[in-house]
Amino acid sequence: MAKLKLATIADDKPVKVTVELPAALHRDLVTYGEILGRETGQPPASPSRLIAPMLERFIATDRGFAKAKKEQA
Repeated sequence: MAKLKLATIADDKPVKVTVELPAALHRDLVTYGEILGRETGQPPASPSRLIAPMLERFIATDRGFAKAKKEQA
């Protein structure tokens, strides 16, 4: 069993954003969604559902961003 950084994806009201992804990144997101679905016992997560939680996780663990945000406030 893989140790993924994401758990189940919260069902929250989204804000629509359009983004272009490199094909290789899209393939990786599809694979990640399939693995996450198996790990959580849910259907595979689509790439569009993965992007927000991944960005949230990235920002939450970026110490440089946290420091700069604190200094800005």
